[in-house]
Amino acid sequence: MKTSLTVVLALLLTAPVLAIDLGNRGPDKPVARHAPGTPDPAALRQGGDTILDAVLVSLPVVNMTGTTAGFTDDYDEVCPYTNSTSPDVVYTFVPDSNVGLVIDMYGSVYDTKIYLYDENLALVACNDDFHPDYTSLLENVPVIAGVQYFLVIDGYGGDFGEYLLQIEEFMPCQLDCPAGAVLENEPPLANGYVDNWNGGCNTDPVSPPFQQGWWGSFCGVSGFYLSAGSSFRDTDWMQLEIPSDGVLEIYGDAELATYMFELGPQDCDTVGVLQNVIIGPCVEGAMVITGSPGSTVWFWVGPTTFASPDGSDVYEYEYVLINNTIWDPVENDSWTDVRALFD
Repeated sequence: MKTSLTVVLALLLTAPVLAIDLGNRGPDKPVARHAPGTPDPAALRQGGDTILDAVLVSLPVVNMTGTTAGFTDDYDEVCPYTNSTSPDVVYTFVPDSNVGLVIDMYGSVYDTKIYLYDENLALVACNDDFHPDYTSLLENVPVIAGVQYFLVIDGYGGDFGEYLLQIEEFMPCQLDCPAGAVLENEPPLANGYVDNWNGGCNTDPVSPPFQQGWWGSFCGVSGFYLSAGSSFRDTDWMQLEIPSDGVLEIYGDAELATYMFELGPQDCDTVGVLQNVIIGPCVEGAMVITGSPGSTVWFWVGPTTFASPDGSDVYEYEYVLINNTIWDPVENDSWTDVRALFD
């Protein structure tokens, strides 16, 4: 049986006011939560202590657990933080085919940091923080069949502990921009980029630029870049208008996990998140904003994290938004009906 769109939207309207970071600059790293212990030669070697004694694994790797406690500090890379004094362990693998990999540390209990080297010990990719709990992820990292790779599991500062490792094939999400959509047209991201396009309250001077209201469908680009040694994300701020019936419905999808926020009050000194929906990758989401017909609302779109998923300095991805001004919403609309608008 189809789920009534009215019921789904009613549930979304009950979302509480949320304290979520609206900024575009990655947060300062906290002090490491542990001091490195004395190396223990008898420690369980679920991963090797160095590249010379790296432990061979077969792909895919699912729910592999281990610990860096008791190992030595052998490696460090800048991504973007350096000066790691954490113990680290090493795995090695040889892929059977040319493929993109996802290497995910989500579920680890400490602040992880990971590096991937090829057989010549050239750095392929690295990541310190991707997930909100400071665990690491590398996504769509290209590897070549028959080449030996080395994965170093490290930690930030002196942090160490138990980890959870997944290595799987990357399944890409690619969106098509609907015909006739409004295009964001923001300049390409680059290292040192200054977001004067639609950076909203993250932009100087005090009167910040907003993406002005659009009707129907909208295609935007977001992503990540480095500036002054810190990781930044592109945040897109919009001013939208409530339609004549007092209900603005916004549906979205993205190629990477992305927030949609309704913001308020409309003041840069006090603005916060009124409601929050996560869209992507290739997973649609919906938000309902109510108000007086013709009134203006603040709407925000941006990545859920501050670092690129593949470890690169500059990374861009696409998102698509559709609002209810291009169809007549009725009580019997379903998610199936709405999804067809993205095709």
